[in-house]
Amino acid sequence: MNKEEELIDRLIDLAFAEDIGDGDHTTLSCIPVTAMGKSKLLIKETGVLAGIEIAKEIFRRFDSDMKVEVLINDGAEVKPGDVAMVVEGKIQSLLQTERLMLNVMQRMSGIATMTRKYVDRLKGTHTRVLDTRKTTPGMRILEKMAVKIGGGVNHRIGLFDMILLKDNHVDFAGGIDKAIMRSKEYCKEKGKNLKIEIEVRSFDELQQVLDLGGVDRIMFDNFTPEMTKKAVQMVAGRYETESSGGITFDTLRDYAECGVDFISVGALTHSVKGLDMSFKAC
Repeated sequence: MNKEEELIDRLIDLAFAEDIGDGDHTTLSCIPVTAMGKSKLLIKETGVLAGIEIAKEIFRRFDSDMKVEVLINDGAEVKPGDVAMVVEGKIQSLLQTERLMLNVMQRMSGIATMTRKYVDRLKGTHTRVLDTRKTTPGMRILEKMAVKIGGGVNHRIGLFDMILLKDNHVDFAGGIDKAIMRSKEYCKEKGKNLKIEIEVRSFDELQQVLDLGGVDRIMFDNFTPEMTKKAVQMVAGRYETESSGGITFDTLRDYAECGVDFISVGALTHSVKGLDMSFKAC
C-alpha cells in the first residue's frame, strides 16, 4: 500500500467512526437486515464530477457485497438530472454509506468544477494552475485528486515532498544565500532528491537567486503583472517560474500572458462550494 492509499484508508475509517459510532440506530431500528434495495446518485447542479473512484472504495470497505454501476466517470461534465451511478445491496448498507459518499463527492466535485473554470481561463497559454496546502485537514489527498481531475496540477502534497523556501524561511535563515545553501547541504546529507523552490519578494531578491543558482523554481510573491513580465524576462527560461499571492480569477489571464509557467491558487481548495447531488432510492 502506497502513502496515498494509506491516507485514504485512514480517512474512510475516521469518517465512519465519527458518523456511525456504535451504530446507525435509526436504520437498525426500522430496516430489516435482509432487506435489499437500490439507490442512484442524482446530479442537481452543473459542474465537473469527481470522487467516483473514492465512492466505490467507501462502498467496498463498508460492505463488499454492494454492487456499483458507474454511469458517468470522474472528469465528465454533468448537469441537473444526470444519474452518475446506481448502487445495489442491503438497504442498511445504502443508508449508512450515503452521507460519507455524498460528503466526499460533493466536495471533490466542487473542487474539480472550480479548477476546470480556472483551467479554461488559461486556454491558449502554456501556464498551468497549481493547488496549494490550503486544504481541509485530513482531506488533502482527496482534494488534490479533485484538482487533477479538474485539469489542474498538484504543487506539493505536504512538507515532505518538496523544499519550498518562503519568506519566513529566508528571514529566519538569515538571507537567500544561506537558505538555498543549507537546503542543498541538507538534501545531500540526507540523501534526498527534492526539488527546491524559492519565493522572492522583489527584483533584488530575484537577482540574488539568479546569481547564486541551485534552485528548480522561482516563485514571484505578490508581483503585479508588469513586475511578473519583467521577472520572467530576467529568468529567461533558466528555471521554472510561478506566480502567487493576490491573484484572482479576473487577473489570472493577465499573469499567464506574462509567460509564467505556473500560477498557484489557494481558492481551488480553501473556499469551494460543494456540487449539489443526492442519493435517492430507485
